[in-house]
Amino acid sequence: MSAHLNLYEHLANELGALIDSRVFAPGDRLPSIRHLAQQKRISVSTVMQALRLMEDRGQVDARPQSGYFVRHRAPRRPCSADAQHLKEPAFVGINNLLMRVLKENEAPDIVQLGTAWPPDEILPIKRMQRTISAVARREPALLSKVSCYDVSESNFLRQVTRRALDWGKLDPYEIVVTNSCTEAISLCLRAVAKPGDTIAIESATYFVLLQMIESLGMKALEIPTDPKTGPSLDALELALRAGLVQACLFVPNANNPLGCVMPEANKKRLAGLLSEFNIPLVEDDVYGDLCFAPQRPWPVKAYDTSGNVLLCSSFSKAITPASRVGYVLAGRFAQEVALLKTVSSGATSHFFQAVLADFLEGSSYDQQLRKMRRTLVQRIARMSDAVAASFPADCMLSEPQGGFVLWVQMPPQIDALALHGQAIADGVAYMPGQLFSASGKFGNYLRLNCGNPWTPRIEQAIDRLGRLVKDAL
Repeated sequence: MSAHLNLYEHLANELGALIDSRVFAPGDRLPSIRHLAQQKRISVSTVMQALRLMEDRGQVDARPQSGYFVRHRAPRRPCSADAQHLKEPAFVGINNLLMRVLKENEAPDIVQLGTAWPPDEILPIKRMQRTISAVARREPALLSKVSCYDVSESNFLRQVTRRALDWGKLDPYEIVVTNSCTEAISLCLRAVAKPGDTIAIESATYFVLLQMIESLGMKALEIPTDPKTGPSLDALELALRAGLVQACLFVPNANNPLGCVMPEANKKRLAGLLSEFNIPLVEDDVYGDLCFAPQRPWPVKAYDTSGNVLLCSSFSKAITPASRVGYVLAGRFAQEVALLKTVSSGATSHFFQAVLADFLEGSSYDQQLRKMRRTLVQRIARMSDAVAASFPADCMLSEPQGGFVLWVQMPPQIDALALHGQAIADGVAYMPGQLFSASGKFGNYLRLNCGNPWTPRIEQAIDRLGRLVKDAL
């Protein structure tokens, strides 16, 4: 028995292995709690902990008065990585197409499976209302505080620094507070590269990152990306040795849209490559807190000894998108990023920094993360089941390790962009795969938002979407 695992984790892993090997098939009832306790000679509470962990992992469902049953799960077939070889760096041109798709997705009475925002009902809205009121009463001067130089609220810096202690020692002087993670990434790109420079990106990657590269007049070099382990470091090293890249922009924890998490060994190797070639990495870690592993995965920043990694994040995905507070751990580029921030937008709201600091100071945030992870694992599993049941049998699904989106590979003759217009007319919105590539790859892919609570309306929308895919074959 591994010393670092608890009894309940061992039991959960043991039962999970029996499910994987089909000893317990989908729909089967697991042995009763009392039977497991007697059989394993452990307490009932330990068995309960194990079953709750399995429920969080999406392996079983609890049925009142009946027990625990193995979930009906979709085939977990990872989407194959389309790009096998490096292509030439290219200017990005998705802005016009993206704005058209986003506008179409906002049509009235649409089932919104395109925009990847966390739903209100799993965000701590009521707790935030109380926190906002308390901070306003305690520090009313923050409601009118404006400064072009003093851009950070001290307690917010303290909370960010404390949370970074999980993976390393952080110098508070390298923290730059921003208006959202998006602004943080944009400032970092401007600090480390100039128009015409080439930025290495994952393939596929989040379309907003491509938008930023396009708007800054930079080129993108797509690095072949494994749907489980992230970008190919061998391919990246070849590009670095050829002098093709001036900076990298990666999402190592819960890449959007793949949902993959880069293994720790790969992160360590990546940090070494950045140091060897003196290349900066802008690391988007906004989904790091919403990864599903028992321990939050470390960022690449944890292995950085050269100051080349600029970690960008925010608390918008787990607390409230409306706060628009992000931050950068800017490494050796802290001074440049801070100057760009001051010139671009001045100070970020001191009031909302103080509100978030209050929320982060106690145990509320960790409780919120546990709730969200458990909920999102279950919702991704439910969406995967529905897609597998409604789409053609040869479609492939990602296996997200974090976040709340599902990446679906359809048969090669399907054009996700052409299908999008039919889906909108049928009342369903999604994001076509072409928007996640600088060169327009992934034409037969689509991304679905799994964050919303499951309803008959969503189930019917997936069924309609599946019929459209089948009709297009």
